[in-house]
Amino acid sequence: MKKEPMRTQVFMEGAVKRFGAPVYRLALMHTQNRTDAEDVFQETFLRLYLDGTSFAGTEHLKAWLLQVTVNVCHDLHRSAWNRRRADLSEDVPIPFETEEDSGLWTAVAGLPKKYRDVIHLHYQEGYSAEEIGNILHRKTSTVRAQMCRARKLLKTKMGGFYHEEQVSENVQSNHA
Repeated sequence: MKKEPMRTQVFMEGAVKRFGAPVYRLALMHTQNRTDAEDVFQETFLRLYLDGTSFAGTEHLKAWLLQVTVNVCHDLHRSAWNRRRADLSEDVPIPFETEEDSGLWTAVAGLPKKYRDVIHLHYQEGYSAEEIGNILHRKTSTVRAQMCRARKLLKTKMGGFYHEEQVSENVQSNHA
């Protein structure tokens, strides 16, 4: 049974304009593939268009979109199509201001998905551990532990050059 659209064109255009970039960045970081990220982007906004949720404000809408983005990424990963397709390696260029930032985010892209998600949501989107837990359906303590482990992995990947605080500062300064 087909759902009737619940959103106006003006609402959708505003949502895509305001939150399209964060949705796409999260999808790209999660899927590591531009084509899949574009599919996730489209599916996320299609779900928004068809959904009847009332939002308390723009932050509620953004959190909802990011949560749906993660869910769509998981759906894509679990799909029969994804399990049967050939994996074509693709370098995913993400724009950076400096070469140092590029190396750092390349290292972030190499982390396991559970760590990539928490690092991205914390440093790129500015969410607290509690908010990330709500978006990813994880306990706050789990999110904090995953951020700590991710920072340690980043330190190792970066050749031990960065101290944990420097990694945090570099990731934050790139997107402040």
